[in-house]
Amino acid sequence: MLKVSIVGASGYTGAELAQMVAKHPHLTLAGLYVSANSVDAHKAMATLHPHLTGVIDLPVLPLQDPQQVATQSDVVFLATAHEVSHDLASTFINENCQVFDLSGAFRVKQPGFYDTYYGFEHKFDALLDAAEYGLAEWNQAGIKQAQLIAVPGCYPTASQLAIKPLIEQKLVDQAFPAVINATSGVSGAGRKASMTNSFCEVSLHAYGIFSHRHQPEIATHLGAAVIFNPHLGNFKRGILATITLKLQQGVTAEQVAQAFEKAYQGKPAVRLFGQQQVTLQQVQQTPYCDISWQQQGEYVVLTSAIDNLLKGASSQAMQCLNIHYGFEEMTALV
Repeated sequence: MLKVSIVGASGYTGAELAQMVAKHPHLTLAGLYVSANSVDAHKAMATLHPHLTGVIDLPVLPLQDPQQVATQSDVVFLATAHEVSHDLASTFINENCQVFDLSGAFRVKQPGFYDTYYGFEHKFDALLDAAEYGLAEWNQAGIKQAQLIAVPGCYPTASQLAIKPLIEQKLVDQAFPAVINATSGVSGAGRKASMTNSFCEVSLHAYGIFSHRHQPEIATHLGAAVIFNPHLGNFKRGILATITLKLQQGVTAEQVAQAFEKAYQGKPAVRLFGQQQVTLQQVQQTPYCDISWQQQGEYVVLTSAIDNLLKGASSQAMQCLNIHYGFEEMTALV
């Protein structure tokens, strides 16, 4: 059994991860941790997340000695703020832990990226170079061999899974950037209450136009220009992305369908619906990405739906763990 510790365990994604570890036949929870000054420290996990009553009995402890936690762990999930993951990852790597980082701290290898989009200077260039991007359906070879996996963001996951098959088959006219309009539920803002994620305050609205940090993440890993328009909706969980692409002249509906079928044959976490529109309801509380498409002439509109806390975070992290260790990919996810 692999011993697993979760740092940032009291948040939504941390709680989802803890539940998956508890279900997994090859994993055991070694510890649940939060920052030393967190108000959640020393509380029972089931007090913070009552649906885990009788499932997880461990308390959430303050992370006071990361090195000690490392010595009792085979695997560490970092469900922490970007700067925190940046500072902690090397400690766990140096103690030979396998690290899955759900923050953005190691996702993009680009000069000036972290200063511009995350507000801090990245000090671990070697770790950044060694990290593998954990888009599970597209980087299995890298995920299998790397000690540090940078789990993609929620918007980038929904967007890339829809766009990549068409780019890989060279069906897209890249002179025209993909236009991504994506709406997330308020859980994407985290568990801490604020005016920006209160149901009484949230209205459907766009935010971060031309400035959202996920735009360069998407563009970098696609190798293509994108216009990314994120929106916040007054619902709890899920992301629905509607994406417009211009195709190469003469691309047929059959070629589009074949590109998706080729990309996701044997990939159990992606479900294809063709021209049948997908909805948020069908993916909430599931580890799936559901994709549909409609083509008219040289344009195709893709719809991609995920649960932002699962396929957009914790279940994709667990998918990466399963791939890395050679377990069946959907173990503990369904």
